[in-house]
Amino acid sequence: MSNTGAGGRQLGTTLADELAIRDLVSRYADAVNRRDRQLWGSTWAEQGEWLIGGKVIAGREAICGYWEDAMSSFEGVIQLTAQGTLSVSAEQAEGLWTIWEVGLRGGTGSLVVGSYADRYSKDDSGWSFARRAFTVCYRGELPAGNFSSFPPITGLA
Repeated sequence: MSNTGAGGRQLGTTLADELAIRDLVSRYADAVNRRDRQLWGSTWAEQGEWLIGGKVIAGREAICGYWEDAMSSFEGVIQLTAQGTLSVSAEQAEGLWTIWEVGLRGGTGSLVVGSYADRYSKDDSGWSFARRAFTVCYRGELPAGNFSSFPPITGLA
């Protein structure tokens, strides 16, 4: 019996890895929405690199510090992950994702649509971002709206 699916994709470990990476990307966006530094930081490899705004930020602690500074400028922000594609092997993977981010800064609403080109690494604790490179595809103003906190996650313990 073959261990390949449609398009010749390897099943089994690769499928489990793909699901784990998709969960990683979802946790990243959820952590942005909840402003949860601990959860957001846990998505990064210790030696990860974040390429954003013409900068290269290296190392989890530096990345988290940069993120905290950026997030402090927002009165509210919601990040949505749209479609993504992945290429997965046993210990490495790459992905490309479209994101939408609605923000409120200084009383002005904004919309950013962009693309994350990712490299992932896998260790004993699972998959993490080894490198995320963000490219802005669209940026514009929106009417100022109202933000409220995301509800807590309950009943999952």
